[in-house]
Order: sequence, then structure tokens, then C-alpha cells
Amino acid sequence: MAISSTQFCDILRAPGASSPITSSLSHKQTLFTSQRVPVTFHSLTYCNVTYCNACRFKRTQFRTLAAIGEWEEETEDDPHGGDSVDAADDMKAVHLPPKLPERDFAGTPYVPVYVMLPLGIIDMNCELVDPEILVNQLKILKSINVDGVMVDCWWGIVEAHTPQVYNWSGYRRLFQIVRELELKLQVVMSFHECGGNVGDDVHIPLPQWVMEIGQNNPEIYFTDREGRRNSECLTWGIDKERVLRGRTAVEVYFDYMRSFRVEFNEFFVDGIIAEIEVGLGPCGELRYPTYPAKHGWKYPGIGEFQCYDKYLMKSLSKAAEARGHLFWARGPGNAGSYNSTPHETGFFRDGGEYDSYYGRFFLNWYSQVLIDHGDRVFALANLAFEGTCISAKLSGIHWWYKTASHAAELTAGFYNPSNRDGYAPIAAMLKKHGVALNFTCVELRTVDQHEDFPEALADPEGLVWQVLNAAWDVSILVASENALPCYDREGYNKILENAKPLNDPDGRHLSAFTYLRLSPVLTDGHNFIEFERFVKRMHGEAVPDLRVYTTEGNKEECSKNQ
Repeated sequence: MAISSTQFCDILRAPGASSPITSSLSHKQTLFTSQRVPVTFHSLTYCNVTYCNACRFKRTQFRTLAAIGEWEEETEDDPHGGDSVDAADDMKAVHLPPKLPERDFAGTPYVPVYVMLPLGIIDMNCELVDPEILVNQLKILKSINVDGVMVDCWWGIVEAHTPQVYNWSGYRRLFQIVRELELKLQVVMSFHECGGNVGDDVHIPLPQWVMEIGQNNPEIYFTDREGRRNSECLTWGIDKERVLRGRTAVEVYFDYMRSFRVEFNEFFVDGIIAEIEVGLGPCGELRYPTYPAKHGWKYPGIGEFQCYDKYLMKSLSKAAEARGHLFWARGPGNAGSYNSTPHETGFFRDGGEYDSYYGRFFLNWYSQVLIDHGDRVFALANLAFEGTCISAKLSGIHWWYKTASHAAELTAGFYNPSNRDGYAPIAAMLKKHGVALNFTCVELRTVDQHEDFPEALADPEGLVWQVLNAAWDVSILVASENALPCYDREGYNKILENAKPLNDPDGRHLSAFTYLRLSPVLTDGHNFIEFERFVKRMHGEAVPDLRVYTTEGNKEECSKNQ
């Protein structure tokens, strides 16, 4: 049955009404794809799955609920392929209450919920795409008391052709719409490329003038051991090198942020812009681009070190000289390739070179480059956005977490082997600048990873616990987002458990949660009803169909709220 957005909104808000769309898609939380899946709603194309975060390069699985309430046999797609969400949405499921008990979050702290806008909401001419459709979608979100939306402000669009010539026109129109609907804004300073995988319908490169510099000097990009360049973002080796037409990379980022702050001053003054997330690397995350699909990476490969541009190698040489061992001015020669497993390599295997004198030296230097980059950028971001909440995004690299070396984390710049806490130094750097941490993959369950990829020895729950506590231990704000599309109660319950830890003696909880991402699949019938239920629980409100724990820890079969 086809209904308009307005009709749909009215139906959802009508007391006692049931949705005419009784079917739904129930996703298991290990939905992985190596490409973005385009979904078209009227004339506006949305992307509800992107390749832009860790953990999105796996396999797609769909499960349907049988009418009797038991799981049917699981159907699997190619482990490395992408599936159309349109096709997935055609799969019908009967919604039944979950068999697992749920915590009662009524009366718990209010955690704001934001929703990411589609990647292509602003086109390459910096014009807002299909504003009428967007308004209807935002009204639907507003109807269930979503607090606001997140949007990427793409460097490749705004400063596309000429240095220090900025075009903010499409963003101004978007922000005006958001203000009129009394929503808040989380804005991402996106200094990275968007797209590049097969099937991507949105591609936003770095600014044209930057790419022209890169043609003559490809050393401005991160580089692997084989000399392959990655144009997703600029190497941190040029943070202090005047190779961008007389400016350093950090100066370029600061000028961009300062222009944004001046252009949208009224939205800061009015409190519409609630948070600025500063892009720090590929996908906006503070990490090295160690698992690029364009170079053939597939989950759960360990990735490769990305320090072979001449600027970072110069830094490594200085560090080796200062240590008194010039022959250490090199990257590991036995660290495998993008799709290696730890035990196949001399560097990452148990008892491997990662824990040798040289290995410790190299990994200390490699991870410190990451921390120093964040330190430099946030020092200037605080000048540009004084008085505004600023955040940094870290990716959840959970594969190989149950090995001694934590190889995938090491290549990404997180020096977090089993005998060292690699996230505490990052948290300390964020604390220094008063920056909040935004972490991904809070919806993933370790048991699901073991079912689907037991060889990856993944542990997303252990990783989330470690990172959140590293941040809370230094008393900085912690926000989060889901790494994969999430439409079912099982995934939402996992997010809630992480957002408001049970029996935390300090009452710690997430400062905000951002849902990935606005699409017609999210606003479809039952999916949207589940999302509304999730928003209420994040806000600390009661819901009418709760299966709760008793004080003894056993589940109570009927809802106390009915």
C-alpha cells in the first residue's frame, strides 16, 4: 500500500492506530556489505549502507520471523557482496515480542537521539537536493521527538575549486529548514573523500585544487609499503608542511572551520548547532586508512601500515635517530598484506616482532603520529568553535580483538595489544582539549560475530567496554552511533545497554546517540514503530510492551506498563 509521508506520519501518531504496512525487515546485527546500497524515495536518493565506517565490509544476512515466533532458516548472500535494500525490504516478517527480557529504562537519564542525513543531501554545486522530500522526512522524525540530525559538510564541495573560496549556500538552506522544524544540528567537518567503491551512488572527492597538487606531489596522500596511494584524505605527514599553495594541512582545516563559524554564527548563537564533529582521517575517523576496499581489502583482513609517504618516513627517521638506532627508520617487513591473518605474519603472530624492541619503537611512533594529529587539529578547532561542543570519531575495529597483538587495531594506529591500553592516551589527548568521543559499533553483539566469522576472533562488546571506560575514566563526554543499519529490537536493546550501563556506580551514560542513517527503510511501517519505541527508551520514557527483569534477574512475562 502506497501512502504519502504526511499520511504515514498521521497514521503513526493516531491513538490506537495500527500501521497499514504490517511487514518489516528484521536485520540481524551482522549485516555487512562492501558497497553502498542506493535506495530511491521519489526523486531523492538515499544511502542506507555506506562503506565509510569500520565493520561494514562483511556479509549481508537477513532473518525473518515465522508466524509461530521462531527463527526460520537463515539465508546468506555472498560474503563480500552488496544486497539491494529494496530487495531486502521486500522480505516480509511478522513482528512478535522478543523472547529475551528487556530492561526497563523508564526514568533513566535522557539521552538525545540524532539521525544522520543522506550522504548526497547536498550536491556538488552545493545545492540542497529535493528540499520538499527532506521536509516531509524531517517532520516524520520530529513527530517521534527525535532531537536533531547530523550532516556532513564536505570540504570537496565547499572549497572545491579555489583555495579559501567557500560556497555554503546549500548548507544554509538546509540549516534554515532544520531551524524551522525546531530540530538541532550535529555538523561534521568532513575533510575526507566520500565514495569510491563499486556501486556507490555518491562520490565526493577532495577539492579539485588539492587533487591538482596531488598529481604533481602524490606524497601528500597516505601510502602503503608497495607505494599505493590513498586519496581518501591527506597524510598527517603534511600537517606542518607548506605544500598546499603556501599553507599547511592544519592551516587549511582551520581556515575552513573558521569560515563555517563566521558563516553560520546565528545558528551557533541560537543553539541550533549543538555539536561540531571534526574529521580527522578516512571516513572522518581518527585512524589510518588501513583497510581500503579500493586496494582489495576484505573483512577480516588485518590491513596494512600507511606510513610510507616521504613526510611520515622523514618523521620516522628523526624518531629512530633520536633513539640512537638509525636502522629502525623503516616499516616492518614481515607484517603481511591487507588480507593476511595475524598468525600468517612474523610481526603480528603470538610472540611476534610487534612485541620486540623494534616493534615497540615502531608502534609507539606510529600511534603517536595519530595522537599528535588530533592534538594539533583540536587546538585550532577550539579557537574556531569556542563555546561549542566538539567531538572526535573513533572507529570500532573489533576483528582480531581476541588475539594477543590486536593486529587490525595496530595497523589502524591504535596501539592496543593485550598487554597495553591503546585508547587511554587518545582519551587523554581529547581530555586536554575538552573534546567528546564518538564511538561506533555499539549495536554489535560478540556472539553474532562468532557465528558468522569465527576465524576473525572479534569481540565488539569487549572493545566497546574498553573504549567507553577509557573515556569515562578521564571524565570526557562519550557519544556513539551504530556501525551498521539497525531496524530490529535486538539491536536497539544492545544500544540501550551500552548507552545506560546497568548498575554503574557513577551513573555514567552516553551524552548522545546518532542513528545511521535516514532512509525510506527506516521510515517504513513497522521499522519506524520500532525506532520510535527505541527513541522513547533512550529518552527515559515508558513503553507499553516491555518484557522486564524482576529484581531476581528473571524475566517478567507481562508488561508492568500495560
